[in-house]
This record gives sequence, structure tokens and C-alpha cells, in this order.
Amino acid sequence: MKLSDFLRLLSLSAIWGSSFIFMRYVVPQSGIISTSFFRELIGALGLILIVVLNRKSFSYYGKFKYSLMLGVINSAIPFMLYSAAAKFLPAGYSAIFNATTPIMAILIGAIFFHDGVNTRKLLGVFIGLLGVVTLSGVGPVTFGAHQVFAALACLGSAACYGLAGYLSHKWIYKSVTIDNALVAMGSQLGATFVMTPIFLWGLFTDHATIPLNGDDWLALAALGLLCSTVAYILYFRLLKDIGAVKASSVTFLVPVFGVIFGALFLGEKLSLAHVYGGGLIFISLIFILVPERKTLEATSPAT
Repeated sequence: MKLSDFLRLLSLSAIWGSSFIFMRYVVPQSGIISTSFFRELIGALGLILIVVLNRKSFSYYGKFKYSLMLGVINSAIPFMLYSAAAKFLPAGYSAIFNATTPIMAILIGAIFFHDGVNTRKLLGVFIGLLGVVTLSGVGPVTFGAHQVFAALACLGSAACYGLAGYLSHKWIYKSVTIDNALVAMGSQLGATFVMTPIFLWGLFTDHATIPLNGDDWLALAALGLLCSTVAYILYFRLLKDIGAVKASSVTFLVPVFGVIFGALFLGEKLSLAHVYGGGLIFISLIFILVPERKTLEATSPAT
């Protein structure tokens, strides 16, 4: 991996790690629905601008509707769930729970897509779930009903991301090659379309508001432009330059930044539970994401 690729990977990890502190700040001020809607809308507008400025061809090859549907699963639902979790869980917790995405992908693939699971991956899943239990049970946050709900919301978001990975291959990438920026833009548009009636309903029922505070708008702009638009650009560049497996290593680093930023900017407490629980999840990701030596040898250029 070149130094430029490593710096992009580090930057992406920091950006996605920061998303949890932005949500933790803005959700109590603007609410769950407003935070989710404006993040989607601003992110979509940013991606449209990028696509137009780069003069990309709007060629979806009949897959536009699937890109919209993917946005509901990969953006609208997870953003709502993470925003809900931000009301009750520290940003560091949400970031660590987010790292269970590969674990959820393994379980979803085995149950719904007949994807084979070997002993190594099963062990990784077990260790990862043990890490979640450890973090929830001995951390600095006392888990009541609200915190349990928030943890389940985070795990539900991770499951959505895992499911979206399989559906993106089945719906979009299986038969044709579409520009990744177009897929990202379509998905953000789909999420925005779904969130719009929910947001309008929220305005009429006092479950949503239009933020009036300038700091809230800065946080929303950071979520939309930085954590969605810029993050997608970095991620798709990494996919192109270093491949999907190495790019997925961003999962290792996001919780580190989420915990550090939460402690620095929100005054969240750090404890050994972050080390124990996060460490177990980190080990589980090694079992799940890092190929076995035999697999690497079998796929080498010489072979």
C-alpha cells in the first residue's frame, strides 16, 4: 500500500469516526428525523455536484431503481437508527458497535444467501459477539432499557450495512459495471426520497424541526458533506486503488477515532471496557477479514 493510499485510509477512518460525535451533538438539538433527513439531503446534493463537475455519464443501465432501493437499506434506515442511538449512547460505543458490520455480513450471508461459513469465520463471529457483551456489561455506561434499545439500533444498522453489501452485488454489480459515484448518488437520492415524507410528517406532528441554531447547521453540514460526500469519494478511490479487502480495513480504525473524539470533544469517559470489548471485536475482524495463508497462496499471481 502506497503512502497516499494509507493517508486516504486514515482520513476516511477519522471522518467516519467523527460522524458519531456530530450525531451525538446534533440529535438532542434537532431530533432523530431532522438529523437523518438533512444528512441525506446535504449528502445527496454534494454527490450530485461532484458528478456534474466531473461530467460523468448518467448511465445506470436500467439499475437506477435498484440504486434507489439500496439507499434505503444502506443509508436511510442505518442513519435513522444511529441517530436514535445517539440520544442514549456515547459516540465511542456507537463507533465500536459499528465495527460489527463484517460479523453481521457473515451471519446474513450464511442465513439468506447460502454463503459458506468456515470454522475461522464462526470463531470470529463468536469472539465479536463476546466483545459486544463485554462492552455492554462492564463499560462506564449503565445499561437500562434505553441503552439496550440504542445498542440494538447500532447492531441493526450494522446488519443493514452487511445486507447492503450482498444486495449491491446482486442488484447492481453482478451483470454490469456502473460508476461507483453514480451508485453513491443514486443511493443518497433514494434515501432522501424516503426520508422526505417522514420529515414532512414530523414537521406537522412536532417530531421534527427545522434547525435554527448555526452550530446545528454546521454539524449537519459536516455529516452531509464530510461524512457522506467526501467520505464516499475517498472510499471509492480506495476501492479502485487497493481493492475491496484492504479498503474494508477502515473498519478497524473507525472505532479508535470514534472513542478518541468522543473523549476529546464530548467529555465521554474512557475505561478498560473499551479496551476489552473493542479488542475482542478487533480480533474477531482479523478472523473474518484477513484471509488464511493458504488462501493467499492459492490466489497468488504465480499460481
